[in-house]
Amino acid sequence: MTDDEFRVDLHVKVLDEQVLRQARRAGLDAIVYAPHFTRLPEIRERARAYSTPDLEVIPAREVFTGTWRDRKHVLAIGLEEPVPDFISLDAAMAEFDRQGVAVLAPHPEFATVSLEQPELSQYRGTVDAVEIFNPKHLPTHNRRARELAESFEYPPFTSSYAHLPESVGVAYTAFDEPIEGQADLVAALEDGLGRRVVHHNGLRRWKTSSKEIAHLFWENSWQKIDRLFLQGTEPTHPEHIAYDGRFDDVSSY
Repeated sequence: MTDDEFRVDLHVKVLDEQVLRQARRAGLDAIVYAPHFTRLPEIRERARAYSTPDLEVIPAREVFTGTWRDRKHVLAIGLEEPVPDFISLDAAMAEFDRQGVAVLAPHPEFATVSLEQPELSQYRGTVDAVEIFNPKHLPTHNRRARELAESFEYPPFTSSYAHLPESVGVAYTAFDEPIEGQADLVAALEDGLGRRVVHHNGLRRWKTSSKEIAHLFWENSWQKIDRLFLQGTEPTHPEHIAYDGRFDDVSSY
């Protein structure tokens, strides 16, 4: 690590004081906060509330495109206008292009919820980086992710993908130059700024993985799914009143 290096955990789902303590313990300069099923204005408000001079919280959205059974996760950083979940992948990518955001492919080809080889090829001009290490992955998944990034010449990134506070910082991306705020991070990702992918491989990493995978099974239970969005009331449903009908024609529900 150099004095100019900028360490950022590019995908965190939780945010509280414990998260901040864990991020500082990991030596991070920033975290990207992108919780599930939460509208952009609320994410921004929480990010501002928890940002401090020594640790910036940058708001983002991991958009679930398509239907729940055939969903593709795409991480968007730098959104100016809200984008709902469960719209078509084409529509989401077009909206990201229109807004000029940084678009990341988290956990590629993982558990049928991710961008796969055809999409990474199709959206080469929109996607800015591919995740090559994720704590929820097995080693084979990480090797495949690296192969995909290298075959399409995507810049790499990693994150803790933390759904639990203690996971924050177990993996992070270290950029070669200082970054000041959201706009700088978007530019760094879009321009392919030099970076290192840093992650733990010891006991802490495997403890983190086992806890996060257990959380994944709970999170994807059908009971929770029905409660959240099949009734059409969750806040990022494309037909929610907050979107004023803008996405009705590309809604997957």
